[in-house]
Amino acid sequence: MNALLFIRKFLIAVAASTVLLSCTLTVSAGEILSSPPPKGMLPETCLPASRESEAWWKERNDKFNEIAKTRNAKIVFLGDSITHNWENQGREIWKDFFEPLDAVNFGISGDKTENVYWRIFSGNFSGKMNPKLIVMMIGTNNWRNKPEDTALGIKSILGRLQATHLQTKVLLLAVFPRGADKNSPERKNNDAVNALIKKYADGKRIFWLDIGDVFLEKNDAQTLPRDVMPDLLHPNAEGYSRWAKAILPTVEKLSQ
Repeated sequence: MNALLFIRKFLIAVAASTVLLSCTLTVSAGEILSSPPPKGMLPETCLPASRESEAWWKERNDKFNEIAKTRNAKIVFLGDSITHNWENQGREIWKDFFEPLDAVNFGISGDKTENVYWRIFSGNFSGKMNPKLIVMMIGTNNWRNKPEDTALGIKSILGRLQATHLQTKVLLLAVFPRGADKNSPERKNNDAVNALIKKYADGKRIFWLDIGDVFLEKNDAQTLPRDVMPDLLHPNAEGYSRWAKAILPTVEKLSQ
């Protein structure tokens, strides 16, 4: 059997067991992290999916695994291209705000919940990597999935992280607004996901923060200006500056 196919089948089996057990996984005494998965086949959002067929993705994921083997960063940023681009549009802001806090960037462009779930099993948080805080935002690339399924994928990630890193806190960020205004289908989808995942926070190990308003115009349409997100999805330098300023006090507090 092809080695990658065998690994994928194994990880899917492990993931299914994790999600099925998540209804009994507690964040703290008496508080439930996850509800039982839907009947029948688990949605793709919570089954680990590799992108190792994409050479650049495999190289970046392998880099994270190597970092995890030898380094215990204080803070890990985990997510998709919006996180990845701290190394591009947000590079100078990162150096000023988060590099001094011993933070590392584990974002990969294009990732969905199922890809982040794969990365956790593949070694992104193995070895010496036991951060005080994980800053996580994921889900915007799952906009074609039902919000309930995307939320379940995020539950799966949280469940795995909380089971393996008992002292680590997670700052779960609301998925950023996207699209021209509040009537954008993608915006509505992200809003629906946020309405579900904010309930995962317990104020003890999982913390919720919605900073979406810092990107939006103060009008009834909740317009997303292109001088903050030129493609109505990815922040530019100004957007990263607003992001950093909005979360810094919480990041500093939770990473103590």
